Amino acid sequence: MAVDTPSPSGQPNRTAILIVLALGTFILGLSEFSMMPMLPLISEAFGSTPSQSGYAISAYALGVVVGAPILMLATANMRKRRALLLFLSLMCISNSLSALATSLEQLVLFRFLSGLPHGAYFGAALLLASDIAPQGKRASFMSKVFMGLTVATIVGVPVVTLVGQNLSWRYCLAGAGVLAFIAFIFVYYVVPNVKNTHKSNLLNELGVLKNKLVWSILGIVIIGFGGVFCIYTYVADTILDVTQSPAYTISIAMVMFGIGSTLGNYLLGKAADKSAIKTTGLTLASTIIFAFAYVSASYNIYLLYLVIFFIGCSLGLSTLVQTLLMDVSPNGHAMIGALVQCAFNIANAIGPWVGGIAIAQGAQPNQTGYVAGALFLGGLFMWWLSFIQINNNNAKQTAAAY
Repeated sequence: MAVDTPSPSGQPNRTAILIVLALGTFILGLSEFSMMPMLPLISEAFGSTPSQSGYAISAYALGVVVGAPILMLATANMRKRRALLLFLSLMCISNSLSALATSLEQLVLFRFLSGLPHGAYFGAALLLASDIAPQGKRASFMSKVFMGLTVATIVGVPVVTLVGQNLSWRYCLAGAGVLAFIAFIFVYYVVPNVKNTHKSNLLNELGVLKNKLVWSILGIVIIGFGGVFCIYTYVADTILDVTQSPAYTISIAMVMFGIGSTLGNYLLGKAADKSAIKTTGLTLASTIIFAFAYVSASYNIYLLYLVIFFIGCSLGLSTLVQTLLMDVSPNGHAMIGALVQCAFNIANAIGPWVGGIAIAQGAQPNQTGYVAGALFLGGLFMWWLSFIQINNNNAKQTAAAY
């Protein structure tokens, strides 16, 4: 029988819950990001080009876009623990099937299925973290759940990259399936099986779609965050073809990205508790500079490590955007959780796709930095639109108060 893991005060143990929720996001990070440095191995296994193998990444992202709103709305009034267990079951099955794929077409299909529970798990886990957070700590609590994904980029992705290079990429996906089963057990015993405090109403959830500010904030992610994936997807090809460093340096680059994303997630989460909108703008402006610097830094492996570290820091934008959306839309948080994950994975599809087009037209893998810089600039423009609208709304509220 499951327990509610009470603390000495009789309340559920928040730390234990956050750790278990973060284990799930660790698996999602492993499942999503490990495919990118393994693209050369997948191309070799199936005799495909890098662009063709990239369909496996885009298929995962498409699965998130399709699955997030459907599963989040279908489980909005389900107890959070039950919903999380459902999503973990899907993660276990789909990753295991991916490891058994016998063709690129099968792999693309199974990666699509793997993406279906991604956004729903993230949405449910972040909402639960928000519910248990003390006053004024919502953003930092959500960032701790997201920390699982960033730790995956430090530890998980480099490890599975080495495993893939020395054994097979199939072991990596099978491992994600096994970890999902382990997470299932932990969630069952650690997450309290309590009823939802707020009943979800379909009209309220869909009402979020009428809010123009919600769409401009999502635009920050859809356009801007595509820059991260545009660079990250082709890091392995950049290191092998441009930097001309040994294959093991790919894992080091993944560690640098992971350290940056973990540090960025922590610091930006703290800053978001004070001003999420200003922190978002400063982060986007900084990332534009590092995206363009990536092009020339790619000729020196140590400079490349440094730039990848700073680009990784921008991954903390996820918590900022989630916080912004919950602030501007007091209702429909289940839909918001789904929309955020849809936005990030549309960016995950756009980034590799646009970068792949540039490479197909003759660009070198490191020149995806120019494409990424343009995408970050577009995200900054969407931030500017959001910033103006938020200020206008605040001014109206202040005037109404007097």
